[in-house]
Amino acid sequence: MQLSIGIVGATGYTGFELLQLIHRHPQARVAWATSESSAGKRMSELYPTPDETRLVRFADAPLHKADVIFLCLPHAASMDAVARVRSADVRAIDLSADFRLPDPSVYRRWYKHEHTQPHLLAEAVYGLCEVNREQIREAALIGNPGCYPTTVNLGLWPLAKARVLGPRIIVDAKSGISGAGRKLRLSSHFVEANENLTPYNIGYAHRHIAEMELILGPHAPGLDVTFSPHLIPVNRGILSTIYIDVDPTLSEQAVRDLYADAYADEPFMHLLPPGQVATLRHATYTNRCAVGLTPLPKPGRWVVTVSEDNLLKGASGQAVQNMNIMFGLEETAGLI
Repeated sequence: MQLSIGIVGATGYTGFELLQLIHRHPQARVAWATSESSAGKRMSELYPTPDETRLVRFADAPLHKADVIFLCLPHAASMDAVARVRSADVRAIDLSADFRLPDPSVYRRWYKHEHTQPHLLAEAVYGLCEVNREQIREAALIGNPGCYPTTVNLGLWPLAKARVLGPRIIVDAKSGISGAGRKLRLSSHFVEANENLTPYNIGYAHRHIAEMELILGPHAPGLDVTFSPHLIPVNRGILSTIYIDVDPTLSEQAVRDLYADAYADEPFMHLLPPGQVATLRHATYTNRCAVGLTPLPKPGRWVVTVSEDNLLKGASGQAVQNMNIMFGLEETAGLI
């Protein structure tokens, strides 16, 4: 099988990562890629790369020539574009938040926009591969997960699945600057970010909480998330340190066994041995998610450390993993 790929919004960080992943994929090729502001140019004119892909406007993209289309557009901008792709009967993997949340009222609450395509939410599958693999196999529309919630959801899923996770979750997360996207912002200027550490949207304000509640909430009654993200002066990577309570009757080995069983056959889950904690270097430039488990002296109290590359497992790599599952390819194809 050789897949033809369309990429909408190819000049942002996630779009550029996707281009590189598809170029290296043994069973996929780039059919076309779009940019509204740089149409007519080649990628080599915009990035220091030999990639000669010529960019077109979305309105001019031949949708029918793609087997699947990745959309790397800002939140709210993707809704109508996905509708056009689905109207052309082409599968879509959306990297924005527009099709992650099945309830349009929840989307409105966190993203401050009305959802213009609520009828498509019913067919969208949340593309957390290790949790929703069977639904992804049959999906025509994937809402690719956010970067922060991928660390939290995968870091806690074995406990939630076993229904031993306590409701109180405190997440202290730190992300590289590429997580803010390529658009110029004051907070991402070198002088603002270098030698600095900046919390933002702390407590119960960051919109990625909605995805944590989506995955963990049904398995942890009364889920109460405190989420404090921080910007750190590195290019890429996320490290989440998560403070939780677990059923205190479980032994340390029983907790570790839940993770070992849940992730035994997962190619991109890296469960660290006792005494090790996850670091950025466990995961950057890969599609891996590293998880470290640290018990505290009080029974039932744990600290879980989770790392990933925000541009790969947190975005474009996970999107390619979703594509591989959708089309019955080797799940690791094109990924490391």
